[in-house]
Amino acid sequence: MKTIFITGASSGLGKAAAKLFQSRGWNVIATMRNPEKETELNQLQNITLLPLDVTDKTQIRETIQQAVQMATIDVVFNNAGYGLAGGFEAYTDDQLEDQLNTNLLGVLRVVQPFVTYFREHQIDGIFLTTTSAAGIAANPLASVYSATKFALEGWSESMNYETSQFGMRFKTIAPGAMNTDYVGRSLKFAEHEAYAPLWNKMVAGFTDGSTNVVFSDPDKIAEVVYEAATDGKAQLRYIAGEDAIAVAADRQKLGIEIHSKNIQKLYTL
Repeated sequence: MKTIFITGASSGLGKAAAKLFQSRGWNVIATMRNPEKETELNQLQNITLLPLDVTDKTQIRETIQQAVQMATIDVVFNNAGYGLAGGFEAYTDDQLEDQLNTNLLGVLRVVQPFVTYFREHQIDGIFLTTTSAAGIAANPLASVYSATKFALEGWSESMNYETSQFGMRFKTIAPGAMNTDYVGRSLKFAEHEAYAPLWNKMVAGFTDGSTNVVFSDPDKIAEVVYEAATDGKAQLRYIAGEDAIAVAADRQKLGIEIHSKNIQKLYTL
């Protein structure tokens, strides 16, 4: 029985992935900040809950040590993260640090000990990391969030080059919008009156379709995660969701300059 280690498994894609892998016969180590509050995953066979705040360096080391003593890990799915939205000038220094610590540094700190673990135990481990369509083409009012996702794409590609000699593979999952509680639970907003009209236009576009956002069911995105973990391919990026696929196709077909102009027109007030 193979084992997957998942971060950010308390809701959304992380939870959907935990349930899917469990249903396909995998052993799942599902981590989250407050596992004592989880009432669904802890009822499923072969799912173990462990505490993990990816901004807590000490807890990262302790949880990973506990996990590798429990089972042989085959796949690490880095899914923990949140969105920081608003005009860049409105972000506080604390908000900037927290976004980078969670979305970027949290991933790197989780992965580093697993690289050593896979190499020393000669395991052909797979690392999956949730990025975003915003890591392919940036969105307004999400500059730092987009920066973390672009960074993860580059980091994952680079890691393939240096760890393929040990049989490891790094892949990214780039979803578009999902039907989750992301806005209410995993989105932090820096308010600034100068950017309120743009924000309102974006939010309106979620419902009227003018901004081309299509909300996918996280269960369907989880299927893409499962594909990446099991298909045996050397594919680097898996684009998931109708809107993400459209964005990636336009970016490639039109080129960055024309595509960027189209985005600018889309959000013109």
